[in-house]
Amino acid sequence: MDQPIPEKLFFKIGEVAEIAGVEQHVLRYWEDEFDVLKPSKNRSGQRLYQRKDIDLVLEIKRLLYTELYTVAGARKKLKETRKSALQLEIPFDRDRLVEFKKKMKRDLESLLKLLDNS
Repeated sequence: MDQPIPEKLFFKIGEVAEIAGVEQHVLRYWEDEFDVLKPSKNRSGQRLYQRKDIDLVLEIKRLLYTELYTVAGARKKLKETRKSALQLEIPFDRDRLVEFKKKMKRDLESLLKLLDNS
């Protein structure tokens, strides 16, 4: 059973396993199978998961256990999801850009005139 994620910066593998409701060896296996899941390690080699890593673990668990994807299918689905999430949807209005550039040019020209007069 999934537990709420405490407000912390870093989590050890046992804490993440408890939050996700899976065994620690499952998390280590997922690290090998999913390139996007790479928690950092401290000097002694202990894994240090961040909130984003836990969110990813929970997403992997959902894909494998709820959606019943294979590991390969879940890997592909995660890659597709991450690729589309990286695409920013910023509306582009050419007319507004042209007006902005004109206004900027006028402002800079007036600033130059002020500097020349001083």
